[in-house]
Amino acid sequence: MSWVHDNEIISYEVNLKNDKIVVHTFYEKDNQTEFTDIIFEGVISHLFEHPLKGSIILDIQDYNIQLFLKENKELLAKNKNHGWPLMYNDIEELERKLSQEHFKYIVIYSSYGLNGWVLAKDYKIDVKANK
Repeated sequence: MSWVHDNEIISYEVNLKNDKIVVHTFYEKDNQTEFTDIIFEGVISHLFEHPLKGSIILDIQDYNIQLFLKENKELLAKNKNHGWPLMYNDIEELERKLSQEHFKYIVIYSSYGLNGWVLAKDYKIDVKANK
């Protein structure tokens, strides 16, 4: 399990200009509260579903680009002519470009509420404060 297992999502920020997403979370137990940010850098695209108040993270895992292509075939076909997630001629070219640029398919699993994925170069987990 990740460091954010059972953390509640407070909010998230999408900064398209700087290719960055920050998910703000907290975890509370035994009168102690831990605030943690999940920071995705080099973001090219993302898809979040079911954003509900009280969303709880189960886990975060990163996978290779081949799994992204397999799990998102329909979405890729639907949006290819819109330059999403970037301009490419065929799936082989897209796979090559994403792999050469070292993109990761990062999946957010939930116990409740918000789940989805981020296509980014990396992510880190930053514990902001303990009280």
